[in-house]
Order: sequence, then structure tokens, then C-alpha cells
Amino acid sequence: MAPVRKIMFPVDFSISSVAMSPYVQRAAKLLGATVSLIHVVDPTAFAVFEGFELYQRSMAEVSEDHTVVARQKLGSFLKEEFPLAECPRILESGDPGTRIGEIARDGEFDLIIIPTHAGRFRQMLLGSTAAKVLDEAPCPVLTSKHAQTIAPRPLEHREWLCAIDLSQYAENVLRTGRQISEQARANLSLIHIVNEESQAASNTLGLEKDGPRQETREAHERLMKIASEVGIRAATLIARGSVKEALLEAVAEFDADVLIIGRTSDGVSAGRLRDLTYAVVRDSPFPVLSV
Repeated sequence: MAPVRKIMFPVDFSISSVAMSPYVQRAAKLLGATVSLIHVVDPTAFAVFEGFELYQRSMAEVSEDHTVVARQKLGSFLKEEFPLAECPRILESGDPGTRIGEIARDGEFDLIIIPTHAGRFRQMLLGSTAAKVLDEAPCPVLTSKHAQTIAPRPLEHREWLCAIDLSQYAENVLRTGRQISEQARANLSLIHIVNEESQAASNTLGLEKDGPRQETREAHERLMKIASEVGIRAATLIARGSVKEALLEAVAEFDADVLIIGRTSDGVSAGRLRDLTYAVVRDSPFPVLSV
């Protein structure tokens, strides 16, 4: 993977977007990257609320009016934080989740930074836009909880934790995690969770009473082999328990700035962390880098 040079920051002109801006600024400075602000006008959103107007005007006319307003907003939005001369603005129309992925592909963006949700009700869901971006984006996606009025803790270059699931895809996850963490000058550690859904059987970050089990030893050997193949030497941890809870506990224990997890759209391996990507991203109080 090439270094991160182009960051996409999707915005919706909300207070949450404003609150996220210092986080994106910090990420761009840390990685030495440029930022482009993206807004996608969703015709279905205003069609629902302006149904009466559509009796008098065509959809094309209404859509054009909303596009003009959005273009004006985008040009003036966060222009002090992201000067127009340095940070391009891109305005498109369509389904936001799908178009963000397409723009990222066509514009050859290296990283998308997007909040995941806002408000108590939406915390039960990931949100359709963020979910589609995670599914369809051609590049890593860095997510953080939707801040209402306060920016998330600034992205730092201290401790990053990469979760490995021991599949063939794991090497790609680790290579990408290594590239971005090195670019950010962060200390990267590795973790693998031996899945035990029963909380009674969970011993997430503690030592096993009778010494490492065979499954734990085999997982550690496989983890070390993957790290060796990628050419990385890092601290490793084998934890047991429910995968999502164990990962979030490990991030809290490490006080990690970023949790790196794998995602893929082909669904070949049911054991991949992709199956838990939505749950981890939705519930994590920490930034998650999905590769």
C-alpha cells in the first residue's frame, strides 16, 4: 500500500461535522496528507419532505435548487480550517454511501475519515451511509463516533492495536496497518482473539490458570508467522472471549489511539473480522481503522 496522501472528509454541514474537523486536521498533519471535503446531495431525502412542491415543479428543478444551495454551503463550510486553495471541495448527487465509495475510487483517495452515528436512537444502528462506505470503499476507512459538540480525542502517534484473525486476508490487514502506523510514527501491537462467546468461559486479558492451551499456542505461532511474513516485529497478545468485547477491552487496556481491523466484501471466510466490523465500529468509543 502506498502512503496516505489524500484524505476524504464527507460532510453534511452539521454541528457534528464541525466538531470532527479538528480530528481530521490532526490526522492530515500527522500523515502529511491533503484533505478534500465531500458532500453528496441525496435526492430522496428532500423528495420526502417536499412532496407538495413536486406537484408544482419537476424533480429536476427541485434537485437543481438543492444542488445550488449545497454548492454555496460547501464553498463556505469550514473554509478557515480547510482553506479552499489547499483543500478541494467535491459536490455530487446520488446515494451518499455509494457515491462516497465511487468518488474515493475515481479520485484515488487513500483514506476516508467519517463519523458513524449521532444521538441515542442511532447508536442502535451503524447508519446506512457509514455501513455502505465500509462495504464499498476501495481504501481504508477511519471511523469515530459522531461528536455532537466536542471533537473526539485527537489522533495521536502513540499506541495502535491491530486485530488479526489468522486468515489469508490477515497479511493484507497487517501490511496496511503497518504502513499507516509507521507513517504516523505509532507503536503497533498485534492482538488475536480466540473466540469464546460464553462470558463464563471468557478470560479476556488475563493469564490462563493452567498455562496456555493448545489453541492459544497455535494461534500465537500463526500470529508470529504472519508478522514474520510481513516483516514486522511487534508485541503480540492472544486474548480469549467474545471477539467484540475482548477487542474493545484490549483497546481500553492499551489506551490505544486506533484499533485496526480487517474488512472485505467477498464474504469468503465466515471467520473473518468482517462479520463483526459493524458491531465493533458501532460500539467502539475509540477510532477504528477498517482495512
